[in-house]
Amino acid sequence: MKIKPKFTISTKKINGWITFIILLIAAVISVFPFFWMVVGSTNTSADVTMGTMSFGSALKVNWNNLVEKASLLRIFWNTAKTTLIYTFLSVLICSMAGYGFEKYRSKSRNLLYNVFLISMMIPFASQMIPLFKMMNKLKLMDTHTAIILPTLAMPFLIFFFRQSFISFPTEIIEASRIDGANELRIFFSLVLPPMRATFAAGFIYSFMKQWNNYLWPLIVLQSNEQKTFTLLLSSLSSAYFVDYGQLMLAIVLATLPILIVFLTMQKHFVTGIVGSSK
Repeated sequence: MKIKPKFTISTKKINGWITFIILLIAAVISVFPFFWMVVGSTNTSADVTMGTMSFGSALKVNWNNLVEKASLLRIFWNTAKTTLIYTFLSVLICSMAGYGFEKYRSKSRNLLYNVFLISMMIPFASQMIPLFKMMNKLKLMDTHTAIILPTLAMPFLIFFFRQSFISFPTEIIEASRIDGANELRIFFSLVLPPMRATFAAGFIYSFMKQWNNYLWPLIVLQSNEQKTFTLLLSSLSSAYFVDYGQLMLAIVLATLPILIVFLTMQKHFVTGIVGSSK
């Protein structure tokens, strides 16, 4: 008579534990930079340089130094204003463009759409000089309008929305047209509500892109009154003597809005990305 061992570990359980350990390590590596930022914002510059990983008591000092260095309220307002306006306009324009490319039939549709896709391969560095001359000619230099206008129609976002609209039944749209509904009413009342997840994903992508925008604002914004968070971080990190505690606190403040937006809309973001890839 064979005696069965009391404890047996199946291959499925071993694979599960290995997967869990790998994911745990990946999560720690991903969260560690943010944890280091938060810890560094409470320490002095010397402590941050030495790699101190414990919370300190210099948070108030770093805050006072940062407030003296820059007008945080004005910079936050500038960044929030440009980001929100850009996000709403870009999502609206790109979603309507993606809807038009998918649901309207014409001979030049595919040609124009291919031109948009090809433009994704053109580096922004090659567009800076023409855009700079254009903004200067329009007398928009050192204005937030110059930040918002050039990249409102993002090729990637148009592609993203078009892929999502493929799954929307064309028969429903045609039936609404027969009933007398105009195109704007069809888009906002019929198409938009069931595709909230797709719009949420586009909102997050556009928000993060504009909030972290650095190179173009650096070129067109010339006064301190118009500066955004990315330019503040650049000026703090490029100082002759860098106050790392103050810099870490500024980075934490600049990261919080993105973190809040992403965590709030995370479920819709995942659903929208998955839906657009089907």
